[in-house]
Amino acid sequence: MASKSLPQRVARAVGESAVAERIARAQELAYGPLTERMQRSPLHSDVLGHSLHPPLTDVTTGCWLSTSLLDLTGGSGSRRASTLLAGFGVLASLPTAFAGAADWADLSGPERRIGAVHALGADTAILLFTSSLVARLRGNHRTGAKLALAGNAVIAGAGFLGGHLALHRGTARRTPAADPD
Repeated sequence: MASKSLPQRVARAVGESAVAERIARAQELAYGPLTERMQRSPLHSDVLGHSLHPPLTDVTTGCWLSTSLLDLTGGSGSRRASTLLAGFGVLASLPTAFAGAADWADLSGPERRIGAVHALGADTAILLFTSSLVARLRGNHRTGAKLALAGNAVIAGAGFLGGHLALHRGTARRTPAADPD
């Protein structure tokens, strides 16, 4: 039997972690009323047959990745565009996070703990990109670019955990797995 890859072992360790359980409990306290409200919102719909959260992440991370690509390759002429993309990514992160919080509230066990660490990473990335946007708007583009790179590194790790939940553990599914459609 082949051994599990390092990323699979990391995801498993997070799912079994007592620290991740403490993070989950803290998030329940901090976000409890919000997650209850989000579970009754259109952001927690089954109209797609799966969670709305994964496709929303594409908008957020697409804006943020594009921000850093422009920072790294576009020169000073791309500063306005990278600032706009950072801002749009921050705006898009709000419904993305709300949809994720509503989904997370339905989880238990290892999935709940993995989701809690995923959310902590996503919240950290939102904070880094918000700080990047503020720095850019204050004329400190270099600091904004560094914060954006840090935000992209954090969201990549958080995205791995989210992808593990959705794809490996099937948490984004709204219809039974045996459904042929």
